[in-house]
Amino acid sequence: MNSSRRLFLQQSAAVGLASMLPFKAAYGETTRPLGVQLYTVQDQLKKDAPGTLKDIAAIGYREVESFPLQDVTPAQLRKMLDDAGLKCPSAHLFFGISETSQLLDEANTLGAHYAVSSVLLPTTLQAADIPKMRDMVKAFQLDDFKKIAAKANEIGAAAKKAGLQYAYHNHNFEFRDYDGHTGYEILLSETDPSLVKFELDCGWMVTAGRNPIDYFTKYPGRYPLMHAKDFPLDTPVTTNLGVDPKHAPTEIGRGHIAFKPILAAAEKSGVQHIFVEQDPPIVGMTSLEAIRVSYKTLHQMV
Repeated sequence: MNSSRRLFLQQSAAVGLASMLPFKAAYGETTRPLGVQLYTVQDQLKKDAPGTLKDIAAIGYREVESFPLQDVTPAQLRKMLDDAGLKCPSAHLFFGISETSQLLDEANTLGAHYAVSSVLLPTTLQAADIPKMRDMVKAFQLDDFKKIAAKANEIGAAAKKAGLQYAYHNHNFEFRDYDGHTGYEILLSETDPSLVKFELDCGWMVTAGRNPIDYFTKYPGRYPLMHAKDFPLDTPVTTNLGVDPKHAPTEIGRGHIAFKPILAAAEKSGVQHIFVEQDPPIVGMTSLEAIRVSYKTLHQMV
């Protein structure tokens, strides 16, 4: 039995146990709204950004997490969000590519509290060179994660001065095994908890063969943010960066990740914002239809 299948069965068992506990009462009393990562609907935003944001609000979402949009300035996006009745408590930013001070200004313009790095590299790139970034990540060693941790502390200190909180978003490559150690444990242990928080991406963590519940339980207070992302049942365990077209992320509830016990652990750990994310391209439906499916599934749980 591969580890992905084993994790699925373990979480399924947890769902059965959770159904016997007062889970809904404990989690359902919260007024915490659901959000969506705008990366998911970037195709629609390119066509009609104001209309798409209003469609997101009509589905029931009350928050978004921003993603840099071409031809839309942070001030313009803020106006569109205000018009749609949406809040932006968290902003994904390209730290290490643009100047940190500029990115923090953008986060403040959006009205965000959290400034989040998607992939943080130990050295600065001159441009968003995705192939080069992938090559760098593929060659990472533990010492590189020590450099990333130091860089995260620097960004976190700058964010604090700007009235913001920095957070690191995981993919799956951080869980690569280096003789019994992972880069993720370096990031958790060598960053200042007051300066560096974490956004736990459930989909990528599970795909790396790890259980989000373990991290929410072991590190309370370090995870104010969470990405709800699902993958198909037959998705293999991997720590290679990038989406496998044969096992692309799917809508929440249509994959193999049992979110009910994860949400219970997230609530107890101190998660404040939950964002649906599904990596495009989305097959078989529009991105708005996809986030509607995910909203309906999660809304029933929270």
